[in-house]
Amino acid sequence: MNRTRHILQKMATVISYQGLHTGDQFAIHGPMDKLDISAIAYIVAEGHPAPDEFFTDETASIRLIESSAGAMAALKAISDALDSPVCEDEIAPGYYVPNYIEHVSNWAATPAIGESRPPSLSEVIGRILRAANNLATHTTTAA
Repeated sequence: MNRTRHILQKMATVISYQGLHTGDQFAIHGPMDKLDISAIAYIVAEGHPAPDEFFTDETASIRLIESSAGAMAALKAISDALDSPVCEDEIAPGYYVPNYIEHVSNWAATPAIGESRPPSLSEVIGRILRAANNLATHTTTAA
């Protein structure tokens, strides 16, 4: 839990400095590369720059993010702090698994029903910090 809290707090810092990519793929090159919220979870959890796949290959990007236990724990924590239910993928007839990457990335990049814009950076950062706080609360009450 402490590691996930740290990842979430560092994600909030990265977003406050770099902004957030909300377009195609998981990242876009620019004077300062911008990353999707799930890509930020990955680079923070893994401690290295965004791999080339984040800029060119969505499927490979998803597999990389899924392979990072730290990123997935952070994305699950954010998903748990959202008001909408997590998306589910059917992996075999009648068997569903939560898709935290899709849930969190779509939330950060898509306007909510009745809204014209996706959440602001402040709203995204606030929700990430709320997720971190929720983990702290659960850890404290469980101890």
